[in-house]
Amino acid sequence: MHSGTIIILNGASASGKTSIIQALQERLTIPTLEMGLERFFGMLPRRDQEQLLRDDVPGAAGETMHRLVYGMHRAMHAAAQAGNIILTDHALTERIWVDDLANLFAGLPAYLIGVRCPLDVLTQRERSRKDRTPERAAAQFPLVHRYCVYDLEVDTAILSPEQCAVRIIERINAPPEALRRLKKPQA
Repeated sequence: MHSGTIIILNGASASGKTSIIQALQERLTIPTLEMGLERFFGMLPRRDQEQLLRDDVPGAAGETMHRLVYGMHRAMHAAAQAGNIILTDHALTERIWVDDLANLFAGLPAYLIGVRCPLDVLTQRERSRKDRTPERAAAQFPLVHRYCVYDLEVDTAILSPEQCAVRIIERINAPPEALRRLKKPQA
């Protein structure tokens, strides 16, 4: 794995991204930074978190959420440029977020991994956990993979987090392609 590698896991809420990141951190022998969306969301004051959860609709994010996501992307970029290995979870429900990632990371060793899971499994997982916004997974489900192509896709209804981690580690032995393919030509 190259210094400055970025692994972005994209999937709906409750799809298993955090568990995969934990499995990756256990398997990888070099230090990694987990810079996921929930970490950045958690930096907001509680009142702003609650407001975002009430007001931001997947596919129609407001200004605060856009600033949060763009800031996260740039923080990931800076950390990777400093030589850190970055693992992040994302829910790419906005086309402009995918475009932003492609523009920032297309020339870097950055891998976009699709984390899939059937809606009924997502809904069950969401219900069994007390730390999830109800119906978030259902709202994200039709959007989260819409704008992406991937370097690899995993299905967490079939594979364990450890099995997903093994497949991801195998994939990052070859150069990334997805973000380069997603990058729009400069006018």
